Amino acid sequence: MRTGRLTGSMVGIVVLTLTAAGCGLSGSSGDSDSTAGGCKVDKGNVGSGKLTGEVKGNITFQTTNLKKDFGSFFNGVIKSFEKAHPGTSAKWIDDPGDSTFTQRNVADAQACTLPDVINLNAETATALTKAGYLLNLGVKDPSAGKPFVPAFWKTSTFKDASGSALHTVLPWYTGGIVLTYNTDLLKKAGIDPAKPPTTVFGLFADYEKIAKSAKGKYYATMANPIWRIPADFDQMNIKTLSSDGKSAVFADDPRTTQWVAWMAKLYKEGAMPKDSLSSSNDPSTPYTQGKVAYGSTNPSYVRFVKQNSPSIYAKTAVGQQPFDALGHITAAPQYISVAATSKHAPVALAFAEFLTNAENQTAWAKDPDVVIFPTTTTSLDDPFFQKVSGNDPFGQARRLVADQLKTTTAYQTNLSPAVQNAIVSQVQLAMQGKKSAAQAVKDAQAKANELLKQAG
Repeated sequence: MRTGRLTGSMVGIVVLTLTAAGCGLSGSSGDSDSTAGGCKVDKGNVGSGKLTGEVKGNITFQTTNLKKDFGSFFNGVIKSFEKAHPGTSAKWIDDPGDSTFTQRNVADAQACTLPDVINLNAETATALTKAGYLLNLGVKDPSAGKPFVPAFWKTSTFKDASGSALHTVLPWYTGGIVLTYNTDLLKKAGIDPAKPPTTVFGLFADYEKIAKSAKGKYYATMANPIWRIPADFDQMNIKTLSSDGKSAVFADDPRTTQWVAWMAKLYKEGAMPKDSLSSSNDPSTPYTQGKVAYGSTNPSYVRFVKQNSPSIYAKTAVGQQPFDALGHITAAPQYISVAATSKHAPVALAFAEFLTNAENQTAWAKDPDVVIFPTTTTSLDDPFFQKVSGNDPFGQARRLVADQLKTTTAYQTNLSPAVQNAIVSQVQLAMQGKKSAAQAVKDAQAKANELLKQAG
């Protein structure tokens, strides 16, 4: 089971797209002023050509809910940057990162006050890129992508108003995904813990074996499909949305109906607790109690088990999440962007690249208070990720994710909460036996399309 993906509200994206339509990035041919979105900016910030200018001046750097726990680390990064670049200063602010994150940053962009360097999620980066408020990093520094995992950099793009894919972000820290399981419970069901399945349906088959072996004494996993949609679809390379994101297309793939039929079968056969179908709880607590065979797929959860349930940790192992038809894992990183409206863009770009370089990414990933993974190739090769002591599951999880990230992409399907819930509710009806799998998929796509049409 994959931990739920954060899906921000589409409202801010829609509002920004409508109010900034026709603005975009543009350079005036005759005078020194250009525009980014609806803001006048230095001509060097937009259009073609590498960004030039002296790295001197003051900038504002905004993170998302990091200051409380990592103040000393980021203050150290800022001091190191300022020391390396005399005449610069970076003021650090921290956004709480709540449900109105996109709307707040939209408002700042429209008021021409977007922070110079800003930590963004995919939803907000989508909106700001489309409206022309972010620096085109791939053009302004053609070497910007060199430190990063090539596949990660290649896919870390967002579309402008014309539909062109731009590198307006630097991939920063990301999470990972592993199978976490109780080896004793798997062995009781005749499953070899050393040979994790390579497909989602293969994993479902193991869930079924556990249901038959456990007979209600414990379970394979939790029932609520919200944890798996659209994550399983992505891994199976089932296209959830059309290329322009304006319509749902998952019903066009027969494997979607097979997936729903499997979920209904597993629920009926007792692979999942009956009371977990609509519960928001993931398997974290029941796993540490020995009540489910598979735990949360977040690698930080493995450390949680180690710290809070030593007896279960002794039975815990980790394996590769099925690559299935996709052939690799996808990741949803946090990004660092530079505002095209920055009055000191050379400073902002230099700081953004300093913050995300291999040295600083590796240093932060080693902080004992966080389980994150870097996006630079050098960082992932660091012994911190590659050396494992004995059979320690947490060390194995860290190495497994680091190896996964060397081939990962940033392509993940982002659904608004409304669209995701519409799909999930239909799958739940099929799992309860109130609809056939085929009808549930058909109805889910129709309801998703209604909502996507409303959103424009």
